[in-house]
Amino acid sequence: MAKKIYATGRRKASIAKVWLTPGSGKITINGLSLDAWLGGLEAKKLRVKQPLVLSKQDSSVDIVATTLGGGFGGQADALRHGISRALVTFDPSIKAILKPEGMMTRDSRVIYNILDTIPHVKNIPFLIFVNFIG
Repeated sequence: MAKKIYATGRRKASIAKVWLTPGSGKITINGLSLDAWLGGLEAKKLRVKQPLVLSKQDSSVDIVATTLGGGFGGQADALRHGISRALVTFDPSIKAILKPEGMMTRDSRVIYNILDTIPHVKNIPFLIFVNFIG
C-alpha cells in the first residue's frame, strides 16, 4: 500500500487540504484536474506546480486536494503551501530547497472588519436610536 501524506495549506481566508501519494504526477483539485479547475489562469497553475518543479517531484507524486474559502488566487497559494508542506513530510531534504524560495511560509494577511475591533459594537445602533427618540 502506498504511503499517503496529509498536509494543510493556508493563505488569507483560503484553506487547502492536500493528500500526496507516490504516483505519476496527476493533480486533482475539488474533483477536477488542475486545467479544469483553474481554466486559463496559467500564472496560477505555475504557482501551484512550483514546489513540485523545484523539488523535481512533478512526475513522481499524485496530489488530491480540496480547497475552500477566498478566491482562486488565495486558494492557489494555499494549495502551493499545502503541497510544499506535504513534500517536506514526504522527503525532509526537500525543505532546504523550498524554504529559501518562501514556500514554507504562510501568508497570514486577513482583511478584518473595523467594527470587530470596537468593544460593545452591537450596542451602538441602539444607543443612537435611544438618543434620537428621547
